[in-house]
Amino acid sequence: MTQPIRDSLGRPLRDLRISVTDRCNMRCRYCMPREIFGPNFTFLPRSELLTFEEITRIAAAFIRAGVRKIRLTGGEPLLRADLPRLVAMLADLPDVHDLALTTNGSLLARYARPLRDAGLRRVTVSLDTLNPATFSRLADTDIPLDNVLAGIDAARSAGFFPIKLNAVIRRGVNDGDVEELAAFARDNGHIMRFIEYMDVGNSNGWRAADVVPAAEIIARISSHWPIDPLPPRYPGEVANRFRYRDGRGEFGVIASITQPFCRDCTRLRLSAVGEVFTCLFAVRGHDLRSIVRSNTDSAAIDAALDEAITRIWSRRSDRYSELRALDSDGSREDADESEASAVPGRSTHPGHRKVEMSYIGG
Repeated sequence: MTQPIRDSLGRPLRDLRISVTDRCNMRCRYCMPREIFGPNFTFLPRSELLTFEEITRIAAAFIRAGVRKIRLTGGEPLLRADLPRLVAMLADLPDVHDLALTTNGSLLARYARPLRDAGLRRVTVSLDTLNPATFSRLADTDIPLDNVLAGIDAARSAGFFPIKLNAVIRRGVNDGDVEELAAFARDNGHIMRFIEYMDVGNSNGWRAADVVPAAEIIARISSHWPIDPLPPRYPGEVANRFRYRDGRGEFGVIASITQPFCRDCTRLRLSAVGEVFTCLFAVRGHDLRSIVRSNTDSAAIDAALDEAITRIWSRRSDRYSELRALDSDGSREDADESEASAVPGRSTHPGHRKVEMSYIGG
């Protein structure tokens, strides 16, 4: 088996997140607020997007470098036409141990079965609330919550089980929904993931006061149902997991703000136009599209991809969340702009504009 390459902090490359589009049919406040991503916002033209063949070729190069887990993201990935065809192409690659998709669930009822038949192994659905009115406000959409719930049911019927459900919890917005979401997942055999509201990108108006700490979420759930901590299933797992003592499954918390996990991060992100980002909070990416579209022979393209990926990852030193925790007042001056260097309080500075989550996936 190929040994994964390691970055400057000794972290192996294992996970690749592939954004297939920057478009979404919702305008969630923590990701794509409508006042910025409105009708006049210019999304990527189709001609600039990587083709499925280009995505597959780049993914194969990452697998040669040690990647074993691939996740498709967006924007909303199910807006990309004929996505099951891409899933089938990626599923045919050797040494892919896990092929997953993250979606807002609004189109999942239509695509769950074709995705499963194409070789998709897991689905994660964003579900921030079970209250229809709160859902409409949070997602800023006319799409009904029932569409998402129907998508979850369709995914289960197609063989995706258990399904992971992600909830970004914000103080004063949906923090009152924690117990109801936990109960829903318990009752239906799904796995709930509660995510601390993060300062991703520059447009979501993040404030530390809006963060509901993972410790508070854990305490609230344990006051209803006794729980025990679970050990990580693999190095670099971002969720702290807990099992219910009554045997009704598990839940997890992702505490990027209060308990940064940078030192174990094994992820790279590929944008829809072929830029590689070494951190969710990165300032800029590294172009791979020019390599796959270069006018040269196949072997030369693959060799160039291998060299570029090795160079990018081996130089990686990102630890944005750890730096944020060390210096929450935003006074650091020595962060490397080539990394995830946008510090809190400075995110509007021209040299510190982080990439938006909708561009590279969460």
